[in-house]
Amino acid sequence: MPLVEETSLLEDSSVTLPMIVIGNGPSGICLSYMLSGYRPYLSPEAIHPNPILHSKLEEARHLSIVDQDLEYLSEGLEGRSSNPVAVLFDTLLHPGADFGHDDPSVLHWKLEQHHYIRHLVLGKGPPGGAWHNMEGSMLTISFGNWMELPGLKFKDWASSKRRNLKGDRVVPEEVARYYKHYVKVMGLQKNFRENTYITSVSRLCRDPDDDDDGQDSSISAQQLQMEKSKFIRRNWEVRGYQRVADGSHVPFCLFAENVALATGTLDSAARLEVEGEDFPFVFHSMPEFGKAVSRGKLRGRTDPVLIVGSGLTAADAVLCAYNNNIPVIHVFRRRVTDPSLIFKQLPKKLYPEYHKVYHMMCTQSCSADSNLLSEYTSFPEHHVLSFKSDMKCILQSTSGLKKIFKLSAAVVLIGSHPNLSFLKEQGCYLGHNSSQPITCKGNPVEIDAYTYECVKEAHLFALGPLVGDNFVRFLKGGALGVTHCLAARQKKNHLFVERGGDGIA
Repeated sequence: MPLVEETSLLEDSSVTLPMIVIGNGPSGICLSYMLSGYRPYLSPEAIHPNPILHSKLEEARHLSIVDQDLEYLSEGLEGRSSNPVAVLFDTLLHPGADFGHDDPSVLHWKLEQHHYIRHLVLGKGPPGGAWHNMEGSMLTISFGNWMELPGLKFKDWASSKRRNLKGDRVVPEEVARYYKHYVKVMGLQKNFRENTYITSVSRLCRDPDDDDDGQDSSISAQQLQMEKSKFIRRNWEVRGYQRVADGSHVPFCLFAENVALATGTLDSAARLEVEGEDFPFVFHSMPEFGKAVSRGKLRGRTDPVLIVGSGLTAADAVLCAYNNNIPVIHVFRRRVTDPSLIFKQLPKKLYPEYHKVYHMMCTQSCSADSNLLSEYTSFPEHHVLSFKSDMKCILQSTSGLKKIFKLSAAVVLIGSHPNLSFLKEQGCYLGHNSSQPITCKGNPVEIDAYTYECVKEAHLFALGPLVGDNFVRFLKGGALGVTHCLAARQKKNHLFVERGGDGIA
């Protein structure tokens, strides 16, 4: 989809868009859906299982959720996200999901084209973002219906494509196809541009109202404000390039009133920052390790694979090695009884493979006087000191005891960081701790809880994993918050013009 050829928006640098969305994964897709004029309303026959929330919804049944008081609706709700609007939208889309219920959504959607807000969604690959690059053999952590976006049920799409879903959980490849199809069937293609790489997002002005000094004093303040309200403020300059079919790069420069960051956090793998980590036998992603296994590079090796990490991706690597008869040394810093381990949050019946890994972590650990077990050995409360060129690794326990092992490979899976190099200070200044990089759990972007606007940068929004919502279930709340904010500001501007700028609005 050539950016330059198919739209004049990128040829004419004088055009300023109301919104540019950076990232075309589920966060960006859902935001585009709502910016395109789709509005959620309480369904006529719906009764939400939470009677207090239902009573609030009934008070303004005639209004879309976008036009209601999100803080009022969110009050008192609890869920698995720290963002209240994410919890609100999730309970409207999936009532009772945390209790194992598969109740239908209490919302129905209307396309109201007069609410369309012009925007572009820029992504490196096809719509779906990082889902197109995930290891295809593993099941998603979430159920298929939790991966779906508003207006198109995942199971209905699967049935229409004659895809046989063997269970409630699906492989990432299916999810990626669903997202790509969603953009097409919802008529959102005109808003999406693929193969785009952002190199710079810079602020053009801090406050347009500071530009009054050079104005003709004969122009009244009222006339000036009315003129300003008719035009979109050029707050941001977005520069980058698009890779076209022949491999060349076509540069572009866009201007926007608002920018939304929906990049996710999977751009670069977190590192141990230890000696020897750059040796070729040390991998930093599940796809890298999966390819090495599938190509037989580790077949027949007697030396174990070292897997570092205690999250689900590390568990996927353990399963991959275990199922291919590759012995595993599993190293992680936490105690196996740590209540924050992700396995503690997963029901055993729904996630048996992950609980198999957790069981091994607990029962097959290495003690000071024992040898490695033949298939799997865990090393809780250990960390890697260094890797050596002869494919050896030095581990150290919390007590200071060191151990050396010969490896066939190592896989470091301790999280990932977003690539926000196009922002000043790599985007660090947007986080709760401005001295640290942005991460999903440790240091997300600091936002207004109900608008998703960055606390430290007006007209810049962030949603999805960048604000701590790593599950598709909850990132949809970001789209609601951003759309709510833009719609309210648009309405305020229209009222201002209609009333002649008398300051009432």
